Amino acid sequence: MCNLTVLGHWLARTGFPVGDGLALLPAGCDIFGMSFSFRFTHAITRRPAASITRGLRAVDTGNPDLAVMQAHHDAYIATLRETGAKVVELPALDAYPDSVFVEDTALCLPQGAVIMRPGAPSRLGEATEMAPHLRALYAQVVAITSADSFIEGGDILVTEREILVGRSARTNAAGIAELARLVAPWGHTVREVHTPPGVLHFKTDCSLLDAETILSTRRLSASGCFHGYRVIDIPEGEEAAANTIRFNDLVLMPAGFPRTRDTIATAGFNLREIGNSECAKLDGGMSCLSLRFTPT
Repeated sequence: MCNLTVLGHWLARTGFPVGDGLALLPAGCDIFGMSFSFRFTHAITRRPAASITRGLRAVDTGNPDLAVMQAHHDAYIATLRETGAKVVELPALDAYPDSVFVEDTALCLPQGAVIMRPGAPSRLGEATEMAPHLRALYAQVVAITSADSFIEGGDILVTEREILVGRSARTNAAGIAELARLVAPWGHTVREVHTPPGVLHFKTDCSLLDAETILSTRRLSASGCFHGYRVIDIPEGEEAAANTIRFNDLVLMPAGFPRTRDTIATAGFNLREIGNSECAKLDGGMSCLSLRFTPT
């Protein structure tokens, strides 16, 4: 059955009058079970660079093994393609050790993309490198430009009803306010929330499983920021599994967290475990490795 409520939201957010009907939907758009927050046609990834050993990290647990990381990255890309997505693989950028974590460079919405302004100075160039690739796919690409603003995609959780942005060491109030101004004409509402102390990004501690369900650490859900959503708490001791991604009909989660795996499966989700041991050494997770979107 066609989900007319979701269809209506989509038409409103893209600026189309609902009365104009289905003829205005983009070619190939599937209106059955449509969701712009976890159903996608495209993804962008970037190969890890040899310089990854110089990547930023909160705690030094050793350098990542490039060969192992690449094997995990290949499995990640293959899984995205398995869902039917077109995956754009960008070449490694040796000048930017953290450039494999492409999610921080942009926010991709159905109506357009927003180029971020990363809070880590060494990563500013990554956003500039990503911009032309998004302009090749989107008619509208805007950017965070104020020198007072910084914001990274890892702090942004897009749901069907709002965009949650966590204040963190990498995302400030000015960046959130500028983002809110840029996406307002597209019909999106931004709500500022807070990342737990000592946690790199908001999505380090949470992820979207479906239109109404969020996977979260207890330290984050206890703040009340997910009021009105169904929350599935991560089992104690497996907080590092909170960063997953729902991509079409699959939930991709880091391997090695059996209680979280069983919790997600029991909730009725199809999932795939992907090796993440090397990215984890650089505070990276499943969402960090791709930009996920359906360009119009």
